Amino acid sequence: MIAKDGSVEELSAEMVARRFAEAPTPRRRASLMGRAPAGAERPRGDHDLNPELYEPGRRLTPAAVLVPIVEREAGLTVLLTRRTDHLDDHAGQVSFPGGRIEAFDQGPEAAALREAEEETGLPPDRVRLIGRLDTYVTRTGFEVIPVVGLVMPPFPIAPDSFEVAEVFEVPLAFFVAPENCQRHRLVYEGKDRQFYVFPFKDHYIWGATAGMLVNLVEVLNPDAAG
Repeated sequence: MIAKDGSVEELSAEMVARRFAEAPTPRRRASLMGRAPAGAERPRGDHDLNPELYEPGRRLTPAAVLVPIVEREAGLTVLLTRRTDHLDDHAGQVSFPGGRIEAFDQGPEAAALREAEEETGLPPDRVRLIGRLDTYVTRTGFEVIPVVGLVMPPFPIAPDSFEVAEVFEVPLAFFVAPENCQRHRLVYEGKDRQFYVFPFKDHYIWGATAGMLVNLVEVLNPDAAG
């Protein structure tokens, strides 16, 4: 973890759990990080870097993802998936395991654990839930609740070949290091668009996943915020 004075402190699983226990509410955190004016209800989302994309009152599909932080002996890692290229939503992109919240799910946490097991084979009993990130609204119409969990190895990995092309892990320290978070831009439908990117080896982590990772870093590294 990098503080304002430049000192470096390695994050442990218990430090991560404590950060979430001590974190402000999402609405207050958004205000502190300059993402929303005090008292605003505006959620976090793809519109953070492109305010003109925000559509208040838009009908959204409830969804949940699991943000799995794996307790490896060599250091904490973040488990991610690469979606298969034929899917209708976010095809080929790096993402957290997750999906729609179904009527039978007992809340976002249950949905995130269920989807993670279905997509990757990760057993729910290997996950200790420690909190949530801010709700994230995607351009494609999903209102996503990111549920954060500490994962204790060993655990099986059995990807769903229809949805998941690859399951891989990235050191948590990579995301915390400020130099690894980039802002890219492109012209889409004639308009300039900006988005966060974490380039890791041959993986291009961007879009909603990168936005949620930025949120994760804000919670874990509050001394460096702003």
